[in-house]
Amino acid sequence: MPTPHNEAKLGEIAKTVIMPGDPLRAKYIAENFLENVKLVNQVRGMYAYTGTYHGKELTVMASGMGMPSMGIYSYELYQFYGVENIIRIGSCGSYKPELKLFDIILAEKVFSEGNFALTLNNDTCHIVEASNELNTNLIHTAEENNLNLIQGNTVCTDCFDVYMTDVNEFFNRIPTDFNPVSAEMEAFALFYVAKILHKKASCLMSIVDSKYIKEIATPEQRQNGLNTMIQLALDSTLKIK
Repeated sequence: MPTPHNEAKLGEIAKTVIMPGDPLRAKYIAENFLENVKLVNQVRGMYAYTGTYHGKELTVMASGMGMPSMGIYSYELYQFYGVENIIRIGSCGSYKPELKLFDIILAEKVFSEGNFALTLNNDTCHIVEASNELNTNLIHTAEENNLNLIQGNTVCTDCFDVYMTDVNEFFNRIPTDFNPVSAEMEAFALFYVAKILHKKASCLMSIVDSKYIKEIATPEQRQNGLNTMIQLALDSTLKIK
């Protein structure tokens, strides 16, 4: 049952989806981590692949950048393809000086000052939570693999925060008790869509920039750092019943 944005047939997308932003990262994950892989969508270059990981059927599909793109793809996956779980994996900026490049963040709550919830659902919601079940799976998987997983709140912005004319003014509008550790651009839409459709969503992020970090990562360091996050997300899906 294709949608305007997804040509996959009903049954070609698994109940659990790993969702990077970048279509080429979806391709990389499928080719390097999954078995029995089939390309099931390439509309607008937004690749989706279904295969198996240690016998578990999974789909990896790109979301594109920003809340509107994530909102479309996650809504269609949940509503029309019977997806139950989406784990977003992506990059983020750090808002804490103690965090380092490629530290892995697990989002607990996400704040957006935008109107995604209002436009979609006539709701003034600006803070939404991840699935406790998926987050618990990720925490336990990280512990089993001796990975340092940082849990905290994140902000989801309508534009790349590096380009804001005055980021301090944005900080002043964040609820004082929210205390974000990071910033990204998709998680609020994913979590909110999951909330209204009674589905499950989680978000893992790898730190790739920070005003507190002056070093520049090599391409090899960046890929290795992202591989650790990818492996954590994939391993955690084996705990999903």
